[in-house]
Amino acid sequence: MKFLHTMVRVQDLDQSLDFFTNKLGLIETRRKEYEDGRFTLVYLATEPGEPEVELTYNWDQEEAYSQGRNFGHLAFSVDNIYEYCQMLMDKGVAILRPPRDGHMAFIRTPDQISIEFLQEGEKLPVQEPWASMENQGSW
Repeated sequence: MKFLHTMVRVQDLDQSLDFFTNKLGLIETRRKEYEDGRFTLVYLATEPGEPEVELTYNWDQEEAYSQGRNFGHLAFSVDNIYEYCQMLMDKGVAILRPPRDGHMAFIRTPDQISIEFLQEGEKLPVQEPWASMENQGSW
């Protein structure tokens, strides 16, 4: 068995693509438009051939999607969690659960889907300003 992708529904495709590509650094691997069904599927990955995030954009969806607890979060490993979180902050992304422990952080997408970042390998030594940062909202 091989993991292929996870799907998330998005309210604003352009905003979500900006978030996942320009802020997180994922690349668009493919896109399918279904005019009869009035929806678009956009597949994103860290690199071609890797597991994907499938963004589903329903063209006529006007109401926000519900915030169910049945979907937990997406998770990505990063080479340096401090540098990655700083890069996200520099791009205007709020770090909701800062990497105080040198190991884990959380943010949310524009559609309020939680994303977890985990330090690749061993935890980094605890350092400021991360060690003193408080959580923001829910993640």
